[in-house]
Amino acid sequence: MFHGVVPPLCTPLTDDGEVDTASLERLTAFQLDAGVHGLFVGGSTGEIAQLTDAARDVALRTVVATAAGQVPVLAGAIDTGTLRVLDHARRAQAIGADAVVVTAPFYVGVTDAEVRAHYELLHAALDVPLVAYDIPANTHVKLPPALLVGLARDKVIAAVKDSSGDLEGFQRVLDGTSGSGVGCLTGSETLADLAMERGADGIVPGLGNVDPHGYVRLYEAARRGDGAAARAEQRRLTALFGIIEVADRTRIGRMSAALGAFKAALAARGVIRSGRTQAPLLPLTAEEAAAVADRLAEAGLDPVGQALSGGS
Repeated sequence: MFHGVVPPLCTPLTDDGEVDTASLERLTAFQLDAGVHGLFVGGSTGEIAQLTDAARDVALRTVVATAAGQVPVLAGAIDTGTLRVLDHARRAQAIGADAVVVTAPFYVGVTDAEVRAHYELLHAALDVPLVAYDIPANTHVKLPPALLVGLARDKVIAAVKDSSGDLEGFQRVLDGTSGSGVGCLTGSETLADLAMERGADGIVPGLGNVDPHGYVRLYEAARRGDGAAARAEQRRLTALFGIIEVADRTRIGRMSAALGAFKAALAARGVIRSGRTQAPLLPLTAEEAAAVADRLAEAGLDPVGQALSGGS
């Protein structure tokens, strides 16, 4: 289950801030048509921290129904404390998620022992695999490699999604979990080729929303040992990732700039209807969205909406 390209899906929104299910169906179909190996609903790219519980459930239900078992669907169960996470995870399990993705608890300060207990309780209470999600830029809690290796060796977690930016630490996780059967996934858009070369099982790239075909090509090249092709694809994708720098950062923050760019790009490609983001995040301006569309044209990424089989 934990290998290949597993994009963390954006959550398209209507003008009144509800989940745009028709757009989400098209986005899911776009990913499936590209040959992705799984789908991650409710990650940072999916604005999980901004969505209501009802919206989380609608998004997951839409993707599970559209994927219809073609690929595994991973669901983010992300919240401040263990019981809140468990509630999210049980709902995701009931909706049909194949695995749940969980960060360390945040807001309160936690020790490594408390983080371990968090994952152990969740593992004991759930009937689906547990993925440890290391994203300290958002949670302000770093999952130490030794802790992740211990959880993997004890069969508490089934996979690790590393979005820490710490490639050396990720290498320690790769080495320590070797032979355990635990999947190791990188969340890096720009170092995916290097992570694959060092032993990663897969890629969870936010930019994969916009260009899933490119990441599938990168993954396939890396798997067949064609490092030159993987590096060439990575260079192209890294240049495309520059869309996150388009927005005026004196007006909006890092998350708004990145997620707004992804959504503006998807709207320009005809996959989703609107580049709207959920409050308090602000979308790109019309001028910024036009600049993103220009970058897509330069990268040779044409509109694809008419070719999609999902949505209406």
